[in-house]
Amino acid sequence: MLVSWNLLKDFITLSAGPEEAAERLTMAGAEVEGLEYKARNLRGVVASRILSLTPHPAKEKLLVARLSTGRGESVCVTNAENVRAGDRVFYAPPGSTLPDGTELGIRDFYGLESAGMMLSAAELGVPEADDSDGILILPEDAPVGTEARALYGLSDTILDVSVTPNRGDLLSIWGIARELRGLFPDAKLNAPRCLEGQASGNDRDWPDAQRFGAISLPDPGCFCYHLGLAAGVAMGPSPLAVRVALVHMGMRPISNIVDATNYVMLVLGQPLHAFDLNTLPAREITVRAAGDGERMTTLDGRERVLTERDMLITSGGEPIAIAGVMGGDRTEIRGDTRAVVLESASFSPLRVGHTARRLGIASEAAFRFARTVDPTLSARALSLALELMRDWSGAEIGYRVRSASNDFPKPKPVTLTKKKLQTYLDWGDMDASTSILEGFGIRGGDGTDEARTFVPPTWRPDITIEEDLIEEVGRFRGYNDAPGRLPGEPPRGGDRGEPMRLSALVRSCLVARGYVEAVTYSFLPEDFPQKLLLPEDDLRAYPLTLANPISQDQIAMRTTLVPGLLGGLRTSAASGWRGAVRLFEQGRVFLRTAPGASTHVEHDAVAGLVFDGTDPRTPWKGQGEDFYSVKADVAALLEGCGLTPRFAAERQPFGHGGQTAEIRAAAPDGNVRSLGWLARLKPVLEQELGLGGGAVVLFELRLSGIEELRGNCRPVLRPASAFPASLRDISMLAPADRTQDEAASDIRAAAHAAAGWDILDELRLFDVYEGKGIPEGFRSLAFSLSYRAPDRTLNDEEVERVHGMVRDTLVQKGYNMR
Repeated sequence: MLVSWNLLKDFITLSAGPEEAAERLTMAGAEVEGLEYKARNLRGVVASRILSLTPHPAKEKLLVARLSTGRGESVCVTNAENVRAGDRVFYAPPGSTLPDGTELGIRDFYGLESAGMMLSAAELGVPEADDSDGILILPEDAPVGTEARALYGLSDTILDVSVTPNRGDLLSIWGIARELRGLFPDAKLNAPRCLEGQASGNDRDWPDAQRFGAISLPDPGCFCYHLGLAAGVAMGPSPLAVRVALVHMGMRPISNIVDATNYVMLVLGQPLHAFDLNTLPAREITVRAAGDGERMTTLDGRERVLTERDMLITSGGEPIAIAGVMGGDRTEIRGDTRAVVLESASFSPLRVGHTARRLGIASEAAFRFARTVDPTLSARALSLALELMRDWSGAEIGYRVRSASNDFPKPKPVTLTKKKLQTYLDWGDMDASTSILEGFGIRGGDGTDEARTFVPPTWRPDITIEEDLIEEVGRFRGYNDAPGRLPGEPPRGGDRGEPMRLSALVRSCLVARGYVEAVTYSFLPEDFPQKLLLPEDDLRAYPLTLANPISQDQIAMRTTLVPGLLGGLRTSAASGWRGAVRLFEQGRVFLRTAPGASTHVEHDAVAGLVFDGTDPRTPWKGQGEDFYSVKADVAALLEGCGLTPRFAAERQPFGHGGQTAEIRAAAPDGNVRSLGWLARLKPVLEQELGLGGGAVVLFELRLSGIEELRGNCRPVLRPASAFPASLRDISMLAPADRTQDEAASDIRAAAHAAAGWDILDELRLFDVYEGKGIPEGFRSLAFSLSYRAPDRTLNDEEVERVHGMVRDTLVQKGYNMR
């Protein structure tokens, strides 16, 4: 919110300057991000009157202007075509300085000296304040000889206030004035006349030519709706001082009618909208919910597709505006407008905010309505705007305001207790607190010295609980001035809990493997399941959607951590990174219990992404990351958690065929369960990332599954055997659909059955072969077996007996020994 200090001084008498006010606002929670001093360098420029204009004797398109500066006469040369004798302009004589620091002197124009120059709005630092391409023409009553710095608000200080979402009341000059009144007890508010008593100008019936029907509000999202009439409008520019103020506060002047609505919005915080009465489809207004798929064209010329959650202003059943967001192009104010109906309404913040974000319309009105506008302000703001239209366009006003209303939230009493005040602020003066709260417009204070009840004003819907009142007191007293105090000793030591310990263990394991932790948003675009090729039978394809999203790109809750990691990779590549990328993230995912179900489950997960890079300068050619290197990382992670990793072939919608696996794990007690998946990204998806080649490998594990497997099962520690191992090999043909983990499990079971105890100390797969010489449907697996006893050296006869029994058992299970 850009705040003009010149305008602010009209609403509050304050002894402090802009710098002190900015500091106080910032320390109280309304951060002033910067101060901009308009026309700070402007010196010596004065209002002057053109006495005569004559052609340049040597150059056809140039004019010689003789001016009265109030301090004598001056002559300058100009090529402006919009000036006439008698006009009043800003003149910069030799020695003067423009806002951009340019110093004026005397120049020669084809043999004629030009002393200084007449100035345009752009040269004065306010280009939008004048739509002509020439010199800025001043009002006829401009005081000749007066310095420009003192006129029309050219010299001003602009405060850039960062307003938090819960303080919509600060999005106006009047709101900032009220805040400063609370922060500076000696300040005095100068309330606009429209805010004193009842709104005026509503005593006459509308003329027959502008006769208007009913206003109906079938949608409860419209709290109240007021409609005023300004007849006999003469379109034109608004006063120069108003145009300058609008430019300084970030708005473009358009016309006296539109500028009146924008000026009132900036001053009071109430958005308004003006319709050309003669272009309304019918003489009635209805505020209703849009139909699903209904369309209308807004003021920016774009066709908008609406949903039933959007609100429409309609006339004769036809949409003329999106409520609280933007008007339609059909009824906009034009140069030939003569009768204006002015809307001043209050809408549901949730409804307006949802519509504005979904449609991507960042209008000033939507920005305010989404943060709550005081519903009691609308009638008074309408009165002020009509008065400005009368003063600026000669409009005839004073007609009865047509109104309709629904129920809207009203402030509820809040109790402040001395006990909580003392607990939070280490200060318990209830009388002083009452005075502070009244300074912020929070009335009441009835009660005892231990507890008092207050009623928040209508413009502060954010005050609903006792802590809100304490915050107001703390803001006034200053958090930086609160005494420091050490907390008391806790009764017992804290415990991180198993989820926190597991999270720390996972993090340390992955960091040790060279991964970098990423933190991404839990919110994603609604189409992310389609981008990941998730099918309809996959619960991950049905994300929960937010009722009040931050933006259209953050509307759906994530069902997997993959999109966030892929987004991080895309961002890194777009910023120029070409080396290897190893990312991981721990976070929560949200899954519906069934497609379309309103219920859902949440679980914590860890996911990783590895990209081997495309940097041509790396010396390690042919040693890039691949599916198997990431598989080793996953195995190391599970082993670090005390589990035995297992992998089985699987399919993922976004996974490369043949390079996708299910991740399983076995606990020390033998319990095995599925924990997640490991996959190389499909090449078509890799290409969409624009990485220029290179494999992208991902994995995702459920942390709850790891935690449950770990449970109370802890690794059994035993001393290493001092006796040597006996080594044997087994080579066999196994059915192609039987995994190596299943084969290894069969070998271990056979060895245990043969010896009656765990004689097999180590089992390692060292060769896999499919192809020539191997029957179809089979593959060759070769294992190295290490037999060892903990208390003695095994003899060859014993080892051969056990090994032979193992081979016989495997034959019985369908393996062909080689």
